[in-house]
Amino acid sequence: MLETALFPSLAPISDLEWAHFKRRILHLTGLDLSLYKREQMERRLKSRLQRCGVRTLSEYAALLASDPQHLQDFRDFITINVSEFYRDARPFTYLQERVLPLLLATSPRLRVWSAGCSIGAEPYTVTMLLDQLAPGGRHRVLATDLDATVLARARTGRGYTASEVRSLPSALRQRYLVLREDGWEVVEPIRRMVEFRQHNLLADPFESGFDLILCRNVVIYFTDEAKDGLYRKFAQALRPGGVLFVGGTEVVTRAVDYGFEPIATSFYRRAA
Repeated sequence: MLETALFPSLAPISDLEWAHFKRRILHLTGLDLSLYKREQMERRLKSRLQRCGVRTLSEYAALLASDPQHLQDFRDFITINVSEFYRDARPFTYLQERVLPLLLATSPRLRVWSAGCSIGAEPYTVTMLLDQLAPGGRHRVLATDLDATVLARARTGRGYTASEVRSLPSALRQRYLVLREDGWEVVEPIRRMVEFRQHNLLADPFESGFDLILCRNVVIYFTDEAKDGLYRKFAQALRPGGVLFVGGTEVVTRAVDYGFEPIATSFYRRAA
């Protein structure tokens, strides 16, 4: 309440100002805000403008162009980097007990992609599960994110907080994490198995031939058109029989149109 009172009320966002802001952001960051839901994005941006002490998107765009730290903060704001190990126990248990064994039955060396990996908790979790189920399998785990800052943290595999590891089963935590002064650290053999890379899901090309793709709680602010293109590209990036793992509140409503077969909540198999 105090923060809002310190700044003047925000001016309404016109179509013209929104279009201009989208062009500026595309130029500054390569992000196409046309692929994000405007109503949700405007609501979040208004809160952002108040925190920065500006009234209009034009003023905010000028601030981003002149201040590298504000620009990085904006990238962080867009990517919503909230993650933890074994996030949502039920689907990860299903992944461990049903999905990964089925995939390993057809290929002893899996190719996995964690898309929108944030701080690395998700790809490290999958790597731990693979090491439990098929140790020494030389699996390839690719982890990508738009945000270079979180990728730098993810690569270290260090400094994870108690809240970020709280959901990880104790057996996995005892085997694969070590408690240091600055937080929890992933053991070195697991860190070596994950390749981190910067990638823009909405603009960059996809690799192909993956057995498993995880894209969880990433697309909630995307437009339906953006989601449509993304799910089609995910289907093409999977091998026949490969599996897409999405967030617990996300539903691929036109799964069959993309070539997917729903197999359980959050899981979709690419049809052969």
